[in-house]
Amino acid sequence: MLIAILTDIHANREALTSCLAHAKERNAQRYAFLGDFVGYGADPAWVVDTVMEYVDQGAFAVQGNHDVAATQAPNRNMNPAAREVIEWTRAQLNESQLRFLDRLPLTQEFNNLLFVHATAAEPKSWEYINGTLEAVKSMHATRCRITFVGHVHEPALYNLSPTGKVSSFVPTGDSSIPLGTQRRWLVLPGSVGQPRDGNPAACYALFDDATNELVYFRVPYDHETTAAKIRAAGLPQSIGNRLEHGR
Repeated sequence: MLIAILTDIHANREALTSCLAHAKERNAQRYAFLGDFVGYGADPAWVVDTVMEYVDQGAFAVQGNHDVAATQAPNRNMNPAAREVIEWTRAQLNESQLRFLDRLPLTQEFNNLLFVHATAAEPKSWEYINGTLEAVKSMHATRCRITFVGHVHEPALYNLSPTGKVSSFVPTGDSSIPLGTQRRWLVLPGSVGQPRDGNPAACYALFDDATNELVYFRVPYDHETTAAKIRAAGLPQSIGNRLEHGR
């Protein structure tokens, strides 16, 4: 089965539309959404409705920290601009949309795959996986061979050998990687709606659980329209500006 892995959409309608179309063209059979559907962008209701439709059709979806903030209260560590957008976002969502975000699970498993927004070690801590120490901790916390993680907004791939040796690398371009079955893997597919690795193109991944092949994709989208919507909504201009540079 070919599974499209999308995360950190952040209310970016244009980026999500482009990635979904790209995945459909490549015959994706199932979808996994790794959280943070809202925050930063100006189309939270449309994005939540779209994810809800995919979930109704069998997609996986887990909860991110911005989703929690929209339904409960922002984390005290959330920066002022993000907090401002969350307050605005809450007013844009109806009861059904808020209930969907609030009831999302922190993790989901499927055929030796784990889907989680942050670390598997303690999903509610919203810890970032910024290096091998955090990656190994997360991999040891689950029985699943492959863990798909969002939250970081930059693509990366970690693996753990049977002898405990850890290695990692940052994929470039449309990279195709075989995930050997003797190793454990942690996959960061990058962000659909808020890339932060210096490349403004949306990022997502496709995983074939029959061949164990993982492909990272960068998908250009109309980030100028997305930024204009952010400004028109009266949200912090800096959030729209950063889309142009992928920072």
